[in-house]
This record gives sequence, structure tokens and C-alpha cells, in this order.
Amino acid sequence: MKKPHKNGQEEVLIRGIGVSPGVVFGPVYLVTGEESQPEERVLAEEDIASEIMRFEAAIIETRRQINTIQRNVQRVIGEYDANIFDVHKMVLDDSAFVEETIRKIQGERKGAEAAVRQVATRYSEALAVVEDEYLRERVADVKDVARRVLRNLTGEVLHVLDGLREKSLVVAADLAPSETASLRKDLVLGFATDLGSSTSHTAIMARALGIPAVVGLGDVSRRLHTGDRVLMDGTDGVIVVNPTEQSLRKYGQLADARQLIRNNLNALKEEPARTSDGRAVVLSANIELQEEVEEVRKYGADGVGLFRSEYLYIARNDLPTEDEQFEAYRNVASVLAPAAVIIRTVDLGGDKFASAVKMPQEINPFLGFRAIRFCLAQPAIFKTQLRAVLRASAHGKVRLMYPMVSNVDEVIRANALLEECKAELRGKGIPFDEHIEVGVMIEIPSAALTADLLARHVAFFSIGTNDLVQYTLAVDRVNDRVAHLYEPTHPAVLKLIKATIDAGHEKGIWVGVCGQMAGDPLMTPLLLGLGIDELSMVPSSVPLVKSVIRSVTLEESRVLARAALGAGTALEVLDQCRALAARAAPEVLELIQ
Repeated sequence: MKKPHKNGQEEVLIRGIGVSPGVVFGPVYLVTGEESQPEERVLAEEDIASEIMRFEAAIIETRRQINTIQRNVQRVIGEYDANIFDVHKMVLDDSAFVEETIRKIQGERKGAEAAVRQVATRYSEALAVVEDEYLRERVADVKDVARRVLRNLTGEVLHVLDGLREKSLVVAADLAPSETASLRKDLVLGFATDLGSSTSHTAIMARALGIPAVVGLGDVSRRLHTGDRVLMDGTDGVIVVNPTEQSLRKYGQLADARQLIRNNLNALKEEPARTSDGRAVVLSANIELQEEVEEVRKYGADGVGLFRSEYLYIARNDLPTEDEQFEAYRNVASVLAPAAVIIRTVDLGGDKFASAVKMPQEINPFLGFRAIRFCLAQPAIFKTQLRAVLRASAHGKVRLMYPMVSNVDEVIRANALLEECKAELRGKGIPFDEHIEVGVMIEIPSAALTADLLARHVAFFSIGTNDLVQYTLAVDRVNDRVAHLYEPTHPAVLKLIKATIDAGHEKGIWVGVCGQMAGDPLMTPLLLGLGIDELSMVPSSVPLVKSVIRSVTLEESRVLARAALGAGTALEVLDQCRALAARAAPEVLELIQ
């Protein structure tokens, strides 16, 4: 989109993906990304051994550099965000990556530089075409590591922002996570890249550092030049080149208004999540690591509705011991007591694997040997976790939840193992909560349709809407060809949610939601109207959802839910949700649209 400009230049608007909020205006600093291409060498037989030693020395030096970056990030913004560099170290420690490079040096007599480049390229190309978005985003991590290894081989020292002398908006085809972590906040107003998505490690680093950012802009690095004047909105994902005075005023006012809204939302921290006509709702947080407990408190969540325990198993070469798990669970439970902490038993398989567990190769792992199926087949591993959770229950209000349950038999078998663990702890005189609440995640249509049967064996349901939508509609939400069919407001999904809630309430148990729908302010009145008791979300979403809850009545939410259940399409429901949000909480709508 172009607008006339009084100085003869045209205002140009470029749309991308906003991944870190903030409105900034300033000159562009273009990162060309040009790197020297080392000449390929053919090795003599007697040089192969020393070339392998060069490569191994470069690997060691790269690991040292990444450790240094990780420590610096940890010191500045915390351990949780620094953990993304564990992936970089995993690439370096990948025996297949190292061995394939060595084979090229030995078998093809290639210089280490060419061998590294070819192996990294093959890995990157293979990851780039997989359907899983998380794996596709690891392409940037592989390239980042490979660049560091190459620089350590050649002795090249490259600082992408060496020429930055004034506060600027950094523009690049892509920025590696390690480069993002090294950005100087005193000189970098924000950054914009051709590539990337909201789940990339570069985007995560931008949010953690509080640097406004827009990614996925296509060819912005070819359209802009150093010195161009650019306005960027990291919330809406917009770049405005040569902005008019009118645009500058508009976005300046928008930034001020958003900040005022955020200040007002932060003021709700100690206020209850209660509708204007008195219906109280529990707002919990989803976490993956014990270090995130401070985020739970910061945003005023009522506790933890989903502690994803599998992250204690990933990125390590052995299984976590009972004591290690106990310490992690106890730390969270004791800090948040008397608020509840729901620990989901390990959900390995699908897109999450632990190096120490030999998982079968499966054509479709999301429909395969994962979650509760894996746990019941590996009772020793499962019972180790169950004992750790039980021990932690003596130090706070701990609840237990089984994932991916598809039938009653799985719950009965899991509860039987839990009783065995209780007996073992009693025999040793180890304290635990004898009446620990046990629940199941409703993620599979068969579970939703037999919720009345499952409710006889548990104390609560937590609806995992991400998988429930995916399995109900047979849609892989990260597959670009069918992602548009992933519709949380699809009538079939809403009817399954309603059936689950009604079955739970009829049996006297409470029902929560812990999928992405729970943290979407547009969905809040709909879920309230359907009868939900608890919503669990990323901690930062709690103020937004709380604001909506306090802005609506239970009755108007029920009216919305009845209309939604009678609607014919997902879009119709979404429009109804947006209309209610616009009436009841327009300020929240301003932050999310």
C-alpha cells in the first residue's frame, strides 16, 4: 500500500508477523549477511588426520562460545530464555552431524570448511520441508551453529553490527538467535527480517529482551537500505517506509494507548477473576520449567493448571531420577502454595522425544505410542514419576493429570499404578497427600464422548483444545495446506467441549481448559457461557483474559454460547465472539487484533 508524501517520496506499508510488541521509528541499519566462501581444498592423505583435529578443535571452541553466550543471556534475562541455546549444543553434540562431517573429510578428502558447509546444508534442507513447525524453525539453529564452526575454522571474526553507530532499526534476511542475544538495546530500536515465525528462537529472544520485532517480511532486506527512515509496529507486524506525519501521529497515539491499556491490565493483578454479575473463574498458568514460577506470580495467576513435565526428560542423555523430579515439583508447589499446581504426567512421543528413551519409528507419531500409552507400557519409568509427584504433594496443593486418555481402561490402570506407589511410600514412612486429586486431559474425541464414564474415576477434567481440535477435524495445524481448516470454533469442537463440561458437572467434578483457546480473550466469554470452571494459559495472557471476564456478565456469555452451539460455521461463531468482545472489552481487542 502506498500513500503520497509531501517530500515526493511515497509511504510504503509492508506486512509481516509481529513477534515482539512496540512501536519504533528511526533509520535502517541493513545487515547484508555476506560471508566469505572459503576455497574448497582436496586433502592429501597425510593431511586427513590433522584436518579432523582442526574440525574437532572448532567444535570445542564453538561449544565454549555458545556456553559464554548462554551464561550472558541467563544473567541478563533469566535461565528459562537462555535454555534455547541448549538446542545449539545439541547440534554440536549430535554424533550423526559430527560423524558425517568426519566421513566427508576422510572419505572424500574434503577440507573441514567444505565438509561442515555440505553437512549443515543437507540438515537444513531436510528440516525445512518437514510439516512440524517446531522442527522447521530449527533450521536457523543449525545454520547458526554451522556459521560459528566455519568462522572458528577460518579464524574469521564477524560482528554483524560492528558498523552501528546510532539508534537504528536492524534489517536482515535473518538473524541467528546468538546474534539476537548479542544486540545492544541502547543502539537497536528493533529488528525486521525476511524469514522467521512467532515460534522461532530469534522471536523468542526478541520478546525476552523486550526488543520490538517483525519477522516473515519476505524481501524487506532487499527493499530497504541503510539510512532509510522506517516506522515499525511489532504488535500488528507492520513496517512503514517513509511514513507521513499523519502515520507517525497515528502510530504514536496507538503506542501511548496500548501502554495505558497494559498499565490498567497490570493493575488487575490482585483483583478477582469474576464476571460483573458474580461468576468466579479460576485463572491458572501453563509452565514447562520450574524457573517460570516467577512469571506465574508476576501476572497474578491462581496457580499452575498445566506443568508440562516432559521438559524434565528432554535434552539430556539419561532419565531424570525420582529425586530430581521431586525437587522440581516441590519447588513449584511450595512457592505457589496454597495455590494448586497440576502436574501432567510425561507426554513423550508425537513431537517430543527424550534421548534416553528408545521410541519406535512411526509413520504418524501423533497417533502412535505416546503420552499415557507410553507410560502404561513403561511402568518403571511411570512409577518413578508418580512417586516424585506424590512426595511433592506433601509440600503444597499438588494435583496429577494423565494426558491423551482415550478410554476408561487407561485411567483404571494408571490409578492402579498410583495406588502401588502410595503403598510403597507408606511402607517407607514418606509423607504425601493421601487424597491427591487426579484428573485427565480431554484431547481425543473418544474421551469427550465418554466423559460420563471417565468422570467416575477422576476428580477433574482439563480440556486440551489444541489436540482436541486437531483430532476432531483431522487437521495438522502446522501443515500450510490445511492449516486454514484448523478452527477451534468449529461446531463439532464446541459440541464436544459442551458435552465434556456437562458430563463432568453432572458427576460433580470441575472442568478446565488448558489449550490455546483458554488464553484467547476472544474465546473467554464463549468458554464461560459453555460452563467452564478454570482456564489455564501462558502467564502473560492472564491479565487480558481477566479483564474480559470482569467486563462481561455470565448471562450474556450464556447467550453467546447458545448462539454458538446453534451456528452453522466456525466463522459465524468467531464473528459473534468478536462482536461481544468489541462491546464489552474494546481495549483488549485493540491489543490482540
